[in-house]
Formats: sequence, structure tokens, C-alpha cells
Amino acid sequence: MQTKYKILRIDPVHPSLDEILTRKGFQIDQDLSRDYNEIIKKIHLYDGLILRSAVKVDKQLIDKAFRLKFIARVGSGTEGIDLTHAASRGIRVFSAPEGNRNAVAEMTVGLLIGLLRNINKADNEIKSGRWLRSSNRGFELEGKTLAIIGYGNTGKALAKKLAGFEMNLIFYDIRTGLEDEFARQTDMEEIFQTADILSLHVPLTEKTRYLVNKDYISRFKKHFFLINTSRGEVVKTEDLVMALEQGKIKGAALDVIEYENPAFGDMIWQGNIPGSLRKLMEMPQVILTPHIAGITYESSVKLARVTAQKILSFFENT
Repeated sequence: MQTKYKILRIDPVHPSLDEILTRKGFQIDQDLSRDYNEIIKKIHLYDGLILRSAVKVDKQLIDKAFRLKFIARVGSGTEGIDLTHAASRGIRVFSAPEGNRNAVAEMTVGLLIGLLRNINKADNEIKSGRWLRSSNRGFELEGKTLAIIGYGNTGKALAKKLAGFEMNLIFYDIRTGLEDEFARQTDMEEIFQTADILSLHVPLTEKTRYLVNKDYISRFKKHFFLINTSRGEVVKTEDLVMALEQGKIKGAALDVIEYENPAFGDMIWQGNIPGSLRKLMEMPQVILTPHIAGITYESSVKLARVTAQKILSFFENT
């Protein structure tokens, strides 16, 4: 079969992505070096770029990509791509949130129950030889008001999974007309007045960076639980720690943190751990996981197939 287009993939993905595209005549080249300078030298040779988060696709790289027709992010967020400049060059950018929405939603439910029922805390205590029942008395989900911030793919998937817990599910999104049988759309004022639990499912943008800060937290009428499976920089760690110390936030479950490397591979500090993060790590009412909500054996396959289909659809429609 004659090669149609050349595509550069710079992150490891499930092999089904390459297999699907290769069968359709695409040439897939791989560069897993994570070397920005090496990639920028060769990007002019390619019609498409497939990535997860290894390299930042900035203006300089885009300007060298003379042939580039699309950038495909095998995941949900596109904060590592200069979307404005890509659009100005006529380059289509798409992601694949459909591929891991179920994984993130399931993880959020797990974090929610673990947090409200002190599962991690009790587990650690027993392993250190302490059998403490009364101090680990928890809260039931039934009757609680859970507010979802961001009602896209993962927000909707979460609401669907929580529908059987007899909770009051509400959500806020900058888009209107998203209400469905699982959750009711509302404004932030009702959320500030009624929420027992806040779950974040927003992309990282200039509007959402440090959305959850001291002023935002202070507007909640009730003391509440916080769950973040979106992006770390949506929550200002220093202000979260203060709210936890004061009891304004009863507990927090974070799959992402402010100090996370944009490539999702490690932390970004060098040497000493930032003071606010160290405090967070030492708090028994906090659950921390290393950005694994969207990572399952099943989601790797789904992400690859969704991305491949979007690439095929793009060329079919151009």
C-alpha cells in the first residue's frame, strides 16, 4: 500500500494505534528520546504529530513544522500545546478524553469513598500496630451534595457512576445546556452554599490555574471535602494546607499536585520538598496518588483506538 502521510510519535502508546494507522497506509516513525532539539530538527518532515506529554509543543516547534496538519494528544489535556499558534497555522489539535474518562471516574469514586471512610488512614494505623475504631468513624455518601466543577467527559462519567449512591449531584460548567438525568446544572453560588464535596474535572487554562485558592475556599458555607483528578495547578497547595489545618476543608484526595512535572513523569522540585507540600504529605486526612487516575490497562487501549479513529476521520473529512 502506498504511504499516504508521515506521522511522528514521540511518546509510548498502546501498539494498536500504530497498527490501525499503518494498515491504512500511514507511515509511523517513533522518537522516544524526549529531546526537544532532536524533534525540532525533524518535525518539518511530518504531516502529523502524536504525543502524550513528553515534549512541549510551543511556537518555535510549530513554526518549524512546515507540513504539519494535525497534533494528536493521546489523553485529555492540551495545556502543553500552543493552541492559539497552532490554529493560526491551520494545524488541527485534538485530544482523546473519551479514552480514559471511565478510568478517571472510577478512580474518583474510589478516592471519594476512601476519603470519607478513612480507609487509607485506618490501613496505615493498623500496619503500624494501632487498632483505632472511634477515631476512624466516617461519613456516608447518601444524602450528601457533591458538586462537580467541569461537566465534560470525566465529569459526566463520574455523575453516572454516582447516580446509585442517592446523592444530590450538581455541577457547574462555563457551557450551558449540559444537564442530564444524572446531575443538575447550577451556578457557583448554589455550590458555595450547599456543597459537602467538591470534585474538580476542568482543563488547565489561565482561568482555572489556582482556581481553588484562599478566596475561593472561603466562599463555601459548609466545611467540605475536596477531590482533584484534573490538573495539579488548579489547586494552590499553600491555601489548601491552610484550609485543612483550619478544618474548612475536612479532607482532600489529590491524584495531581501543583508541583508535578508537566510531562507527568516526576515532581519538579530539585532537592528540598516545598514546605506546603511536605505539610500536605504528613496530613492523615489527605490521600495522594501519582497522577494515575487515567492509567489503566483498559484505558491505554481505548486511548489508542480513539486517537487513531480521530486521525482517520480528520483525513477523511479534509
